[in-house]
Amino acid sequence: MTEDSRERFAAEARGGTPDLALLCLLMGFEVDLNPEEGGLDACLAPARRALDRLTALAAAAFRGAAEPSPTETAALLAGALAGSADLRGGPGAYLRLESSLLHQVLRRGRGLPITVSVVWISVARALGLPVYGVALPGHFVIGVGDPDGEYVLADPFHGGQLLSLDEAAAIAADAGHPLSDDLLRPAEPLDIVLRVLGNIRAWAAARPEHARTQLWAAELSLLLPRHPAQLRLERAELLVKTGHFTEGAREMDSYAEILDAFDPDSAARVRLEAKAARHRLN
Repeated sequence: MTEDSRERFAAEARGGTPDLALLCLLMGFEVDLNPEEGGLDACLAPARRALDRLTALAAAAFRGAAEPSPTETAALLAGALAGSADLRGGPGAYLRLESSLLHQVLRRGRGLPITVSVVWISVARALGLPVYGVALPGHFVIGVGDPDGEYVLADPFHGGQLLSLDEAAAIAADAGHPLSDDLLRPAEPLDIVLRVLGNIRAWAAARPEHARTQLWAAELSLLLPRHPAQLRLERAELLVKTGHFTEGAREMDSYAEILDAFDPDSAARVRLEAKAARHRLN
């Protein structure tokens, strides 16, 4: 990602109403979008046009549907996005970095549960439809309707099929969590972005040759106004892994100062890591 695109990401994340789709699209500059070919907005234009086409497709499906119920709304969206546009998940989605990158999902029509859901949410918001993300552990879905009243759950990854609360509870249980009211609340845009970046970090962590991918995902996460403090240490360790020994050691020392107040043993271990990183310069 260029300095300009990171500045745009940070500004959008810290604005009053963060644009979920834009934040996800800006991740593409870390991989294969080149702002030198016309600037940021020109690079994003094809993905924006793809979203506009999907929005128009969904709008056509809702013509004549006066005040549809949550179930009807979910069905009409599924018909347009999963049916006509063939946007969904697939057996190989979890193996590909592209499945976490929104501009690639829009191009390929395949993605992870969370990125396919981001498309549904973005299209629905453009049409003024009550659709929101539901961050079930292990499998992101959407809610359609009023989260405090009548709503249904739908799974965009599987073509928009409806989920009962029992099925949602089974998904949460598979990930080791009981289903709670909090899990069914609308996910905030920045929490969704952090989870997308977490998926990228996890994908890269399982593939040591992609340490630089894990690094940029950690660095973007740190630009969000809310993020786990542990990410600072992860970034420092990745800097060392990718050959930036001095910078990584400096970041470790800085993180150790934070740990001093409540976990001096861990602080001492981090300082030892920093010392080892500096020794690698010799």
